[in-house]
Amino acid sequence: MPFIGQEPITGAYHVLDAITASATATYNLQLNSGAFSPATANQLLVSLNGVIQKPGSSFTISGSQITFSSALTSSDSIDFIIALGDVLNVGTPTDGSVATAKIAPSAVTDAKIAGMTATKLTGTIDVARVPAGTPIQQVSSRSATNYNITTSSVNATTLTELPNYNVTITPLRTGSKFLIAGGMSSVGFANNGSGQGAIFTRLAYAIAGGSTVQTGFDTSHYGNTNTYANHVLHGLTAALSYSLGQSIEFQVWGYGQYFGGGDYSWNRVGGGSGLIVTEIAQ
Repeated sequence: MPFIGQEPITGAYHVLDAITASATATYNLQLNSGAFSPATANQLLVSLNGVIQKPGSSFTISGSQITFSSALTSSDSIDFIIALGDVLNVGTPTDGSVATAKIAPSAVTDAKIAGMTATKLTGTIDVARVPAGTPIQQVSSRSATNYNITTSSVNATTLTELPNYNVTITPLRTGSKFLIAGGMSSVGFANNGSGQGAIFTRLAYAIAGGSTVQTGFDTSHYGNTNTYANHVLHGLTAALSYSLGQSIEFQVWGYGQYFGGGDYSWNRVGGGSGLIVTEIAQ
C-alpha cells in the first residue's frame, strides 16, 4: 500500500481515507488512495454518527472492504476509521537489540551465512565428522642407534624385531587405515668369495599389546660381498579392527639370509632411520 514518506512497520496508527455513506452496507477501505486490508476487524476503530462501533457485530471485514450490520443512508456519517497498527507484524528490530539468547538453536542455517572471515574459523573439528580418506593424525619416530642382525649358518634366516624402530599411535576413530612411510638409512649384507646373501626389512603391528601381525610391507635385496641399499617401507594398511583408546604399535623387523659359499649376512639399520604413521579416516 502507498505511504507518504517512510512506510510505518509496527505500532503505527493510520487514519484511513474518508468514506461517504450511501445506500449500501459495504465500503472499500483505502489508505492514501490505495487498498488497505486489515488483519482482523479488531484492528479498526470505527466511528459512525459519533458512536464507536463494535468489531464483529456492528461491522465485519473481508479483505479491503468493511461491511456494516445494516445498510447506511446518505444522511449517515462515517466519522473516521483508524487502523490500530499492523497486527502480528514483528517488524524490524533496532540495530543491536537482538541478544544471542533470542535466536533459537539451529535457526541460522548454512544458507543464511553469506561468508566468514578466516579469523573466525578457529577450534577443532570433531574427527567423527571428517570425510573418509582424510588424514587425521600423524606420529613419527627416528632413532640414531645402529642395530645389526646376523646369520651365520647356510640358508638360515633370523627374523628379529629392531627395538629402536617403532611408532605407537592411539587412533582417533575406529576402523581407520594407516599410511606407513619408513626408511632404513643403511642396509646391507656381506659374504666371502662367491657366496650370495640377502637381507629383508619388514613392518608389523600389534594392537593393545596383542599378537604381532605382518603388514606385508617389506623390501629386500640380494648380492655378493658387502652390498648396501636403502630400504623404504611404504604402504596403506587395510582398515584395522580395534576399540577407541587402544594403542597400535608399528614395528620394523629385519632378517638376513645367505646361501652356499657364503660366510654370513647382516641387516644393519643406520642412525636416522625411522617411521612415519598417518591415520586415515574411513
